[in-house]
Amino acid sequence: MSLHHHHDHGAGHGHHHPAPTDAGRAFVLAIGLNVAFVAIEFFYGFIANSTALMADAGHNLSDVLGLVLAWGAALLAKRAPTRSFTYGLRGTSILAALFNALLLMVACGAIAWEAVHRFAHPEPVAGTTVSIVAAVGVLINGFSAWLFMAGSKDDINVRGAYLHMAADAALSLGVVIAGLVVMYTGWTWLDPAVSLVIVVIIVAGTWSLMKESIQLVLAGVPANVDATQVTAYLAAQTGVTEVHDVHIWAMSTTETALTAHLVMPGGYPGDEVIDRIVQRLREDFSIHHCTLQVEEGTTKHSSCALHGVHEHSHDDHHGHDHGHGHVEGRHAH
Repeated sequence: MSLHHHHDHGAGHGHHHPAPTDAGRAFVLAIGLNVAFVAIEFFYGFIANSTALMADAGHNLSDVLGLVLAWGAALLAKRAPTRSFTYGLRGTSILAALFNALLLMVACGAIAWEAVHRFAHPEPVAGTTVSIVAAVGVLINGFSAWLFMAGSKDDINVRGAYLHMAADAALSLGVVIAGLVVMYTGWTWLDPAVSLVIVVIIVAGTWSLMKESIQLVLAGVPANVDATQVTAYLAAQTGVTEVHDVHIWAMSTTETALTAHLVMPGGYPGDEVIDRIVQRLREDFSIHHCTLQVEEGTTKHSSCALHGVHEHSHDDHHGHDHGHGHVEGRHAH
């Protein structure tokens, strides 16, 4: 039974939903441009007998699939919550970011395999064709990356799309250079060598995206939130003698949630105090959905299975009502 139950409906209080970056047009334009370029690049790569060009086309094709997934997730994340999905489908943006990272790693393996095969069986390459087609790729991928640049700062789903396009622009530039060198020197080994360099660069650029995506999938604390500082902030509030059962996780690639128990012997401090705490968590720590349980510390709680004997338990199930700050008072156990 809750002694205090607070739902905040006022402007500037409770749950704040940051407006997701409206990258819809960017996704549509980038997908269209890259589908056309993949067809052109693969055709001329086949004609020119260039592993690097066909490998780059294959990589760009994986990027198109990645863009489609990221776009779809961005659309699903806007769906309203239901009784079955009380957070809506925000988590799809995290799954899309992870799948994008894994897709890039698989593409890297395919590129490396073909490049090693070409080292053992070198074939002549039409350097001029390779350079011209790859140069077009520099322009298309560079423009596509620019479309996602602004949204990549705060959304790892969009960042995945941005990294794909930015890497492709740089790698296409490498193919241009390789094609010119092959044309003037006849060093056919340079073509598969460039493919391997492409693999190394992609893996290096994708590693952090994959780690962060896995962390979010496993309900880890988002990289932009310092859990220690959040706990210290809550513990420093007037009337709070202890903070426990603090959980911070990502609801999507742009929204973070928090639950915590505040021991306040003086009792519930009032809506205004809680509103101020929630607002500071949003503004200073980018935590948009907060559930705070206030306890007076008059009973001895059993240990929490998640934290061990030094933490209190919370046997009650705490719902997260979409769009509202939620504060519960001390529960009877």
